[in-house]
Amino acid sequence: MKTGSHPPEAPKDCALCPRLVDYRHAVAAKEPTWFNGAVPSFGDARAQLLIIGLAPGVTGANRTGRPFTGDWAGDLLYATLDKFGFSEGTYAADPGDGLALTGAMITNAVRCVPPENKPVGAEINACRPFLASRIAALPNLKVMLCLGKISHDSTVRALGLKLAAHPFGHGTKYDVNAGGRSATLLSSYHCSRYNTNTGRLTSEMFEDVFAMAREAIG
Repeated sequence: MKTGSHPPEAPKDCALCPRLVDYRHAVAAKEPTWFNGAVPSFGDARAQLLIIGLAPGVTGANRTGRPFTGDWAGDLLYATLDKFGFSEGTYAADPGDGLALTGAMITNAVRCVPPENKPVGAEINACRPFLASRIAALPNLKVMLCLGKISHDSTVRALGLKLAAHPFGHGTKYDVNAGGRSATLLSSYHCSRYNTNTGRLTSEMFEDVFAMAREAIG
């Protein structure tokens, strides 16, 4: 895993991806009070669990400035975090709700909102050093939980591993090396409204993966 000189967080006005910059500016022109920037990770610096999503949603994290806050995916994610003892306080879909994560952190494979929630390969690649540095900066990390295939694939690459040997699937589990430490890599279907509405992902399936994470942490 190569982190180079990259910090674990992108600057709010990150300019690495021209298409994403243009989209941020277009959204900001319509909604100037929104966050409209590279969304930082949220959670506990002593986290043993790192949850890795895809990218901010335009009316979710891009609006609120906190991962998975203000959209359907966040409702399921934060409720599940609470159920498994990874949060304190009450989630109210607002970064000012006072919620704190305990032993967990949430980040995204791509830190800026992409049009139609679909980052392209060059954008995923450009943001990967931030992901690698985020992983390396967590001294107590034991489990990485990827939400969706793009998150999974980018995390595998950030760890310097081969995708062919670590294919994505719901509930997949791999023993990996994260910055010189042994860790567990878990993956789940993304907790998006589409996946839950179509039955591709149920709350029970999602909780099963969190149970795996809790067991791996010990």
